[in-house]
Amino acid sequence: MITETEAYLGVNDPASHAWRGRRHRLNAGIYAAPRTWYVYRSYGIHWCVNLTTGSTGLGAAVLIRAVRPTQGIDVMRVRRGGVPDRRLTDGPGKLTQAFAITGEHDGMRATRSATLRVHGKSPRNARGDVIVTPRIGITRAADWPLRFLLG
Repeated sequence: MITETEAYLGVNDPASHAWRGRRHRLNAGIYAAPRTWYVYRSYGIHWCVNLTTGSTGLGAAVLIRAVRPTQGIDVMRVRRGGVPDRRLTDGPGKLTQAFAITGEHDGMRATRSATLRVHGKSPRNARGDVIVTPRIGITRAADWPLRFLLG
């Protein structure tokens, strides 16, 4: 279950990789059709996974920051090197490591038959309320209330 996300609004969002329409080979995935995975390296170290939203070419995406795993936990423990279960997927780099998400997933569509996909349950089906806060770990537009957590 996805428990934390951040929205990036595309070409008009100074914190987005698509700010002012910037395009290069490393951010091409953010301009893809909605429901496409945009996977990039953060600081050249950790993979981060986003799902594109909005219209093709807009450059909008949602960063998946944390999840609550429900299956495959034994495999995740191995991939994450034996960290406590509560730390398996509580950050964007941690969850990509736990799920073995890499740059090879960049540009893949999140279809029902894809190896990397989202099962559609809305927050209404989740336990707790949705908490909205400013985004974290960024310097531009950091005060925008575009971080969403399940309470």
